[in-house]
Amino acid sequence: MEKQEHLDSFIEFLKSAKKASATVIAYKKDIDQLLEYLNKIGKANIKDAKTEDLNSFLGVLAEQNYTPKSVSRKINSIKTFYRFLILHKVITENVAATVAHPKFESKAPRILTRMEYRALRDACRADVRIAAIVELLLQTGMRIGEIPFLTVENATDGFIKIPVIEGHPAREIPMNKAVKEALDAYLSVRPKIPAKTLFVTKTGHQLLIRNIRSAVDRYFKIAGISGAKVNDLRHTFIAYHLAAGTSPLIISKLAGHKRITTTEKYLQFLKDLPIEKTKLEEL
Repeated sequence: MEKQEHLDSFIEFLKSAKKASATVIAYKKDIDQLLEYLNKIGKANIKDAKTEDLNSFLGVLAEQNYTPKSVSRKINSIKTFYRFLILHKVITENVAATVAHPKFESKAPRILTRMEYRALRDACRADVRIAAIVELLLQTGMRIGEIPFLTVENATDGFIKIPVIEGHPAREIPMNKAVKEALDAYLSVRPKIPAKTLFVTKTGHQLLIRNIRSAVDRYFKIAGISGAKVNDLRHTFIAYHLAAGTSPLIISKLAGHKRITTTEKYLQFLKDLPIEKTKLEEL
């Protein structure tokens, strides 16, 4: 079996394991890059690759100015790929096992200040659809990838009901006043179509992640907020509630973290962030 066939089988394996689509795409890109390098150095068969070849590949990435964090992520992809090859008896020696991760410091998450949050709200206020999405992300900590899968029925009875999506468990998040008002305003002008999808375009099609990301990015610029991305709205939700004294266990469940340690990582950054102990809905 050629290297490309091994990669195709690996991708199918990841999909069958219900890995997130973004994770599958990233793994494929990383392994494609590795296999291209192995071809260049004459290692046509995956069995011919040695540990030093993998380290040499990582050295090339460093020379191409990949950050240590990016290199570390690629190492995770490579190690997972080689464990797959061992599991399926393609190779007998895991040459990736001893490849070491570069050291790097975790960068503090970008958290919106009170003024930035208000500015973003003001900037998108007239766009009731995006205004509702911004409130959802900031007030519930939802992932941007979960927004397109919401149905109208998912936003009733005072709760946002998030279905099982790409391996993340289903969960319910209570709506506060800000979210309910924003959703009511949007639903009053939402196109009257049979589609159950909550957020749709003017022509009735599902609003995609890229549509949401580009729209929020545009309002970040209008509001004069620099260095922020859509995912930072989720970071803001987590950080503000932890700073206000909410239990990490509760936030972990609301945010849909699989491990509470993911939530607890935010605690180390709070002392350095300009966060006042104020609930987001009170801003």
